[in-house]
Amino acid sequence: MLKVDIKKISLIDKINSKTIVQDISFDLNPGKIFTILGKNGSGKSTLIKSLTMLLDRRIYSTQGSAFWNGENIFKLSAEQLLNLRKKEIRYVLQDLTNNFDPLKKLKYYFDKTGFSIEQISMQLKSFLLPDYVSISKLHSYEISGGMAQRLSLLLALLPKPKLIILDEPTSAVDYTNINLIKLKLKEFVTAESFALIVTQDIAFAKEVSDEIAFLQNGKLSEFDSTDSFFNPTDENIHAGFLKSYHELE
Repeated sequence: MLKVDIKKISLIDKINSKTIVQDISFDLNPGKIFTILGKNGSGKSTLIKSLTMLLDRRIYSTQGSAFWNGENIFKLSAEQLLNLRKKEIRYVLQDLTNNFDPLKKLKYYFDKTGFSIEQISMQLKSFLLPDYVSISKLHSYEISGGMAQRLSLLLALLPKPKLIILDEPTSAVDYTNINLIKLKLKEFVTAESFALIVTQDIAFAKEVSDEIAFLQNGKLSEFDSTDSFFNPTDENIHAGFLKSYHELE
């Protein structure tokens, strides 16, 4: 289980600081897909990177806690954080160009997983990617954005983490691949794992999520069931969010 209680995340400089998000509190449990909706610039990426201390501490100040199975992630050593990100909490970040080193062939990333060619080949086929021999010879700039997104998801899921965190997973893929990503996420959570997605794609959120919250003006709403979120009463806070969200599109 992930239990988050972040008082404030600020962008700091020598003169002053700017608060990006504040008063963020939520619990995530296995077996579900959770989605945070929000417009560009709302702080979604900053929030998810803070959960395992991926933010540059020279630039960002994070106050609060994030408990993973009873242990505060914000208090872990550098070695413990690396181990956590490698085995238990994996990311698929939005900036695909920075997910891979352009100087390295994709074989480098396959080798780093520690899995056999047979195991990797099976996953490549299930993600509708080229065979191992073909794709391992390529650099990241030689594959499409959609292929890079699917490959990033494959590498994140391969070690069977307990939590996967995705930043705008549909931003570089077409409709067919969006359906594939939905299927893979659904398969993932059936094994008592869970996923946290941040996106501004309302249609994707509606189809894939078990629970949804929204990030607006630096604050996060409570997570609610997908049905309740998209069928709010007039008094429900989600109604105002959905109205303003569509007006800004």
